[in-house]
Amino acid sequence: MARLLIIGGFLAAVFWVFSIVDCSVQPATRHRGVPKAAWIAIVVLIPVIGGILWFTIGRRRANDQGTLRMPAPDDDPEFLRHIGKYDQDARIRRLEEELARLEDETDDGPAADTRS
Repeated sequence: MARLLIIGGFLAAVFWVFSIVDCSVQPATRHRGVPKAAWIAIVVLIPVIGGILWFTIGRRRANDQGTLRMPAPDDDPEFLRHIGKYDQDARIRRLEEELARLEDETDDGPAADTRS
């Protein structure tokens, strides 16, 4: 029983130190809820529970950037405006080429319509 308590205490101390270090080295943009100093205080003052709270609530994951996350292309109005501009320019260019080709065909074809 004493060995179990010693091992448990050692693991709790390692987890506590790891939580403090992890909380302190994360940039301020990766902290959720309260500021970075408050999270460090929570982790230091409430050893194991503070570390658990830090990893479950306070730490923002690398793929969970909140407002810093890039929107999908179909949700980004600037991207859609950019794409729409090129699509419109390409469509206008195609229509102008087709119009020029049709004008060339009518210039080379019969001059008058034979229908009455």
